[in-house]
This record gives sequence, structure tokens and C-alpha cells, in this order.
Amino acid sequence: MTEENKQAAQPAADPNAPVVTPQAIYIKDCSFEAPNGPFVQQQSQQQTSPSVNLNLATRANALAQDLHEVVLQVNLEAKIGDKTVWLLELQQAGAFLIRNLPSNDVNQVLTIMAPNYLMAYARSTVSELVTKGGFPPFLLPLVTFEALHARAAQQQATQQNPAVN
Repeated sequence: MTEENKQAAQPAADPNAPVVTPQAIYIKDCSFEAPNGPFVQQQSQQQTSPSVNLNLATRANALAQDLHEVVLQVNLEAKIGDKTVWLLELQQAGAFLIRNLPSNDVNQVLTIMAPNYLMAYARSTVSELVTKGGFPPFLLPLVTFEALHARAAQQQATQQNPAVN
């Protein structure tokens, strides 16, 4: 096979093909506090595991044409009774190149696919920070961003079209 035949056999890339590509993944902001160190469990009368309150939020903004930043905000508070064991706040972010998609699909990428992608990084960071704070690792649970997206869309539709009584 000659060099000309090899080049001709490769199809040209379609410039109108949909593109979704992560460009950068980074920690935008991070804070870990253990007010009593790892000794709060020994000071507590109860020898139970702490209860952990988890709050997640996402936001997206355009950085440039076709380039979007998505931020996954993770807030965790571990308590035993009324004593705080540890607090963690993390903004795991990513820049995503999104091109040649309808606006509805772009919205789904920004609210479902990108947060799912960032969640693995956030899970690793949270576990590492909690461990370095002197506590057993905490693994973020699986999150269904599809359900959160559907709930947000339903709430938005309800606010735009309130029921008439």
C-alpha cells in the first residue's frame, strides 16, 4: 500500500459533529475544619459514628464561546450530638468545550453529564481530606444528577405556570 492510499483511507473529521470535551478539571475552592481534631469521638459519651449532612449544588457559566465552566459545590458537616466533628466545603470545577449541540442538549451536558464527570474527582478529594484530617475516609454517595435535573425542570415549570384555582 502506498502512502497516498493510507491517507485516502482515513475519513475527514466532520466539523459539524457534536463535541463535548473536558479541557481542565480543578479545585476552585476548598476548606476542611476539624474544630476538636480527631478526639471529639473520644470526648463524646456516645461511641457512635457521626451523622453527616450532605448538600450538593451545581452551577455553570460561559467562559468563552463554546467553553463552559461547571462547578460542583459539596458541603459536608459531620456531627456527634451537638458537637461538630468536621466540616468540609469543596468547589470541584471543570471547563468543558461544548460545540455543535442544540441548546437543550447543552443544558443537559451542563446539569447532568459534567456534574457526573466532576463527582469522581470530588469523591476522591473529600475522602483524602477527611483522611488527612485524622478521620476514617468518607465516600460521597452515588448521585443521580438526571433526577435532580428533572426535579429542577419540574419546579421551574411550576413556577412559570402556577395552577389556577
